[in-house]
Parts: sequence; C-alpha cells; structure tokens
Amino acid sequence: MSDEIRQFVVGPIQTNCYAYVSEGECMVVDPGASGSAIAEHLKDVQITLVVATHRHHDHVCGVRALVEACGAPWAISAVDAEGAQKALELSSHGFGPSPELADPPVPDRLLSEGDVLKVGTATFTVIETPGHTEGGIVLLGGGSAQGIAFVGDTLFAGSCGRTDLLGGDHATMMDTLARLKTELPAETAILCGHGPASTMEVELATNPWLQ
Repeated sequence: MSDEIRQFVVGPIQTNCYAYVSEGECMVVDPGASGSAIAEHLKDVQITLVVATHRHHDHVCGVRALVEACGAPWAISAVDAEGAQKALELSSHGFGPSPELADPPVPDRLLSEGDVLKVGTATFTVIETPGHTEGGIVLLGGGSAQGIAFVGDTLFAGSCGRTDLLGGDHATMMDTLARLKTELPAETAILCGHGPASTMEVELATNPWLQ
C-alpha cells in the first residue's frame, strides 16, 4: 500500500489539517478545530500521533477533542508548549464557545531540532523555524514521505507567516526562511497551514520572501 495524505480544512479561518497515512498508521498535523469529526473521518486507520507545527489556536484547539476520541499522544515544540495551554486566551481572533474548541492538554512529547517522528514507513524530521511564533517547526519527510514537508504557517505559496502577532519576530523569520532555502530540496512539496500547496522550486523562483 502506498502512503496517503488526507486534508481537512477546519475552523473559522480555514486551517489546513493533514493526516499522513502509512501502513495503516496515521499522524495528524494541526487539528485546529473539529477534532471529533477528524477522528470520525479517520476511523479506518490507527492514529498514532497528533502534532502541531506551532501554538496558535487555529492549529491546536481541536487537539483535545481529537486525542480524547482516538487516544493518541500529541506533540508540539518544547518552546511553544506553554503558550499552547493558553491558545484561546492568547488568540487575536474571537472564537465563540464550542465543545470542539478548547486549549489542548499537556503534550505527551516535546519536540526540538533533529527529532524524528515515525508513522508506518515514513519519517519526519523536526526543523525549528521560529519567526511566526517562538517555537514553530517544519516537519521534513523521509523514508516513504521523502519529498514532502509540513510547513505550518512558516511558509505559504507566495508569502510567509505574519510576524506581527504575539511571539512573532521579523528578523528571526528572515533567518528562518534563509535556512529553509538551503535545507528544503527544490523538489519538496510544501504543505502549508493555510491556502494551496506549492513546491520549494516554485517558491524559490517566485516567492518575494525567499529572494
């Protein structure tokens, strides 16, 4: 069986949640809302890990419902872990009360540079990418996931993550983007936290923030 990527667009600001499936195992990336609905859509696989690329509410406030439904551990950067516990409080977007939107529980795993996540025959290496938040990460695929990267809100098609929110820093983001230019191969498929996917080749040629 070949690996599969499933995408769900969730929440009021249209966050991309991804499920990477390999050998019947599944890693869910950035369940920003609708955690129980995501679990329902993934009943045919075993969710073995839930991971967030950064602490913002639109990426973590579906974690609690999802892990309660599936029992999987969840992981986030050690730097962003504390802020994730107050995601709704720190949000600049007002979300109304909902059982689907809650601050996540204490993470089961704290991630840092070079950590490797495994799902089936795929691996994902953690690259620390501060700038949008202090603890943002990119997950660079290896093994059967070679050639893809989950980039969260660090990099978008034609743009990059904003740095004017709490924890953002423009100079740090510029350093991060300069690093990604050298660490993500041109053929890498860029799976973003919002909006369409792209490739690193296209972004290197057209994205003004990578020039």
